[in-house]
Amino acid sequence: MTAAAAPRQEGSGRSVLATGLLVLPAAVWYLLLLVAPLFIVVVFSLGEKARNGGYTPALTLDNYGQVLARPDPFVDSLRLATIGTILTLLIALPLAYFIATRAGRHKGLLVLLLVIPFWTSFLIRAYSWLIILGPRGAAGFIGDMIGEPAFRILGTDVGVMIGMTYGYLPLMIFPLYVTLERMDRSLVEASKDLGAGRWATFRQITLPIILPGVITGSILVFIPMMGEYVIPAILGYGRTFLIGNALVLDFLEARHWPAGSAKAVGLIAVMMVSITLYLWFLNRGRRTREVSVL
Repeated sequence: MTAAAAPRQEGSGRSVLATGLLVLPAAVWYLLLLVAPLFIVVVFSLGEKARNGGYTPALTLDNYGQVLARPDPFVDSLRLATIGTILTLLIALPLAYFIATRAGRHKGLLVLLLVIPFWTSFLIRAYSWLIILGPRGAAGFIGDMIGEPAFRILGTDVGVMIGMTYGYLPLMIFPLYVTLERMDRSLVEASKDLGAGRWATFRQITLPIILPGVITGSILVFIPMMGEYVIPAILGYGRTFLIGNALVLDFLEARHWPAGSAKAVGLIAVMMVSITLYLWFLNRGRRTREVSVL
């Protein structure tokens, strides 16, 4: 018995060692590029601004007090990121559904058209909206239609939202497209054969299947939108002041690293709480649908 168990234990030890060696590079990468920078940011947030800017060691919570006293950038970022995520979902879902189920032999071409914008700089794509939404573009056209020559889109939350929705739309489309592509169409046909309407089929068959894609796409879109800086600075003319703009102001212009670090920690906390509530809401809705079906 002991002799037979020895080879198994040796093989198990080798398997654990091989697993550890495979995980080690990712673990080192994770510690150096995520955990260590986050620890440094937390330490900086407890410090004070040096005389010439930067950081000087201290132990104070005044920076967090300033964050709580002026929550407007967080509120605006959360509001625009939430609305932007919903808009991208509403646009991406029918588009991904069409490509996955109706495009036929043109499916590859449509996917390629979605990838092409990533071949150009994000900055160039943001600047292109200055022409599209400018006085000689959509704003001028709408202003002429409503008889309001001063009508503008640039420099408003609407212009920023359009740019953000366009910029992050592919991040929502691709996860939805993958889940829809793998969906068994016979389930939809069976639902229709049993007398279910289109909405009932979508709610009870399609939505539970594509829910992982909805969750993945929403997280991929929501997180960068929360920290967005380029689009508000370009399309918002600096009038839409989000948390990304506040971080740039603290770190690069005011050189108040502790205040910027406190805002960064607050941003991480807001995103973690928002995503946790979002996942809880979706899981609760999924359990409710399962109970209703039963």
